[in-house]
Amino acid sequence: MQRPAPSPLEADIAATLDWWREAGVDALFGDEPVGWLADPAAAEEPARRARTVPDRPKPVAPSEPKIGGPRSAWPQDLETFRQWWLAEPSLDEGGLAPRVAPVGLAGAELMILVAMPEEADRETLLSGPHGKLLDGFLNAAGLPAEKVYRAAVLPRHTPLADWEQIERQGMGDVLANHVALARPKRLIAFGRNILPFCGHDPAQGAQKLQTFNHEGGRIPALFEAGLERLLGNWQLRARFWRRWLDWTDTDAWRDAQG
Repeated sequence: MQRPAPSPLEADIAATLDWWREAGVDALFGDEPVGWLADPAAAEEPARRARTVPDRPKPVAPSEPKIGGPRSAWPQDLETFRQWWLAEPSLDEGGLAPRVAPVGLAGAELMILVAMPEEADRETLLSGPHGKLLDGFLNAAGLPAEKVYRAAVLPRHTPLADWEQIERQGMGDVLANHVALARPKRLIAFGRNILPFCGHDPAQGAQKLQTFNHEGGRIPALFEAGLERLLGNWQLRARFWRRWLDWTDTDAWRDAQG
């Protein structure tokens, strides 16, 4: 039986190999090793491990404890709230300064809200320089002490407070409950750290915020720089006083004061 004639491609390949062989090159060299033949044992090992080693579950980050504990156990009146404010363990992680209770009566004409007690506060909230500045303002505004309710977002002086974590853990809900129990007619919040707890983005201009929403309603609110900033800047104090006059320039407010 006659063999088929070789194809031109086969002849070209054979001629090329003969040329290299006559030149003394009979092996292929490279910088990187190459496995020409698969290793059956090596190929089997990953498959065997995949069959025998179970997938490890991904770790689940523990949830942060809620500030205030179960909502069903929260105080239902202002006097009980004061006692709870001084004793409830979940409200903060402790510190060198004591807890300080809010001051005032329910239904006050004005609620003053600050971020935390002053460093020197022991039994009375805002008993230091910030409180003296506030007293001067209230006297100029014609507001006696019995018509003002003073409160803080945090129960004790906490210089290195982690505000983002405190917000995530639910202090805003505790504050809303506090305001609902206090039932003030108006509210002034001093300090940018307070804004997130009032349901507002700190990036927003505080002067555009006009209400505080709490459980069951909303009240007119004025958001201002912290008392520590007002104490050291007469221009901020002057601006605040102008805003206060504009804010209270209503018949309802004048009738309430008269």
